[in-house]
Amino acid sequence: MLKGINGFGKFLKKVGLDPFKLDADDIIVKARKRASYNGPIPGQTEKGLHKLVKAIKDEGGANPFGSLAAKTLFERTLYGRLKMEQVLADNPEIEETEIKEPVFIIGMPRTGTTILHAMMHKDPANRSPLAWECLLPYPAPTPGNYTDNAQIKRVEKDFEQLFKLVPDFQLKHYMTADSPQECLAITALDFNSFQPTVQFYIPSYMNWFVNESDQLSTMHFHKRFLQYLQSGGVKSERWLLKTPVHLMRLPELFEVYPDARIIMTHRHPAKIVASTASLISSVRSLYGDNEDPVRTGYEQAELWNLFFERFMESRKNLGKENQIIDLKFDDFVSDQIETIQRIYDRFNWNLSEEALNGFKHFLKQNPKDNKGVHVYSLEDFGLTEEYINREYASYIEYLEQL
Repeated sequence: MLKGINGFGKFLKKVGLDPFKLDADDIIVKARKRASYNGPIPGQTEKGLHKLVKAIKDEGGANPFGSLAAKTLFERTLYGRLKMEQVLADNPEIEETEIKEPVFIIGMPRTGTTILHAMMHKDPANRSPLAWECLLPYPAPTPGNYTDNAQIKRVEKDFEQLFKLVPDFQLKHYMTADSPQECLAITALDFNSFQPTVQFYIPSYMNWFVNESDQLSTMHFHKRFLQYLQSGGVKSERWLLKTPVHLMRLPELFEVYPDARIIMTHRHPAKIVASTASLISSVRSLYGDNEDPVRTGYEQAELWNLFFERFMESRKNLGKENQIIDLKFDDFVSDQIETIQRIYDRFNWNLSEEALNGFKHFLKQNPKDNKGVHVYSLEDFGLTEEYINREYASYIEYLEQL
């Protein structure tokens, strides 16, 4: 199918046709029409979409399949955002509901954050946004349809297709339609997110996202999204959230959620960079024809060092140490249950027997390497351990003190 779409798309371009052409204004018009939405597009959403589309066209090297996938995704994303905004406008009391002591897993990427998130989600006291809720947020779930609805079935089909197109994806990242989803899928609804940079090499958009965009505005949207999701009646004691990208916006996170709890996971950066580059390079190869693993390797090495440095500077200035716990990846791999017990003890949460049984059942159903072994090396991406040790000297020094 992939070869067919790309071949057909390239043929049409040769004869002067481009049915997969990306156009931000056209996406907005179609999303508005489908959502029957005539109100203002909030915040920087429209600006972010325009910057994203321009970057993909100018730099992303999208193949016809990549262009079609991006066009379809952006139309669906904006439609979901507009439908959500209409619900919030019609029901202003939703934004008055409390989000109390949310938990954010924000460790460096490839440090066990995804599995830790998935395990902790098994505690009924924790409520995570699920993959299908972020991709197709309208309508908000209710207790009656939370585990069985048309949105879930649609996302299941989409994921099945993705796994066929990228056969090694599941070796590198745990993801199902009803698995806990990262916050980057929430921020994607604001078009101010790391998520599209996983699909395309788009340095101008990355620069805007990292250095110029309004992260506080996006974190305010993040809270509104959680309030919207729970408006259907699916609630729990606390929200359980996750993304390493929050490393870059710790001040904004705490401004919106002053009582947040932070779980920071750690691993040697040589493993972090190689594993992250491997995942991103695989995905980018699907959506474009000019993926350069060496370029991706250096990009990710520089980026995550920058994010960690920002995090440490913010952490030092914010004075929130009593709301943060540090965990080592190796400790989690060695004993997942004991590591989670440390988290619960640190924040004075009750660890119920039901939660413990849920953790154990998850581990039984998802044994290590059950999808195969993710093989990667720094050399695959033009990097050396000497380079990583030099660039991440301050992080390695920090790790040695944990």
